[in-house]
Amino acid sequence: TALRSTSTGRAALVAVVLLAAGVWLAYTHWWGQGDAHPLAYRDLTRRIGRVEFTRKVTGVYHSRGALQRLLDATMPGRAPKAPPLDYSHDEVVVVSLGPRSSSGYSLRVVRLVERRRGIYLTLHERTPTLGEPVDPHVTYPYRALAIHGTAKPVYVKLQGR
Repeated sequence: TALRSTSTGRAALVAVVLLAAGVWLAYTHWWGQGDAHPLAYRDLTRRIGRVEFTRKVTGVYHSRGALQRLLDATMPGRAPKAPPLDYSHDEVVVVSLGPRSSSGYSLRVVRLVERRRGIYLTLHERTPTLGEPVDPHVTYPYRALAIHGTAKPVYVKLQGR
């Protein structure tokens, strides 16, 4: 009977721990996803100009120097200049897809929202259809967005492709 009592106690403890973990996960998910509202941004892509990102890049830059180092490392000797911003209040999110085979590819901002636990950026990659007229040369779709004053982590979701 002592053995049966111990195993029943362990089962009850496991059940309580699993229930507590489930409640905690549900709470943190609800809390983290709650209070969502659209976040204003400025698209700096055209201002920066052509950047030949040879790989996927997703980064958040809190200073002009850090952004310039990314551009210099990407295009040594011919990098565009990082735009002047008030980096004490703004940060720049850069998302690059890497090289693509034609002019038919692009990257579009679908949604940018701020939630309790972070900034959520959703982008859509547009790919050309088979019959679509495109120029067959390498392109480098990317987006550079200036976001005003937040220290929250940025999460990027890519749709399409």
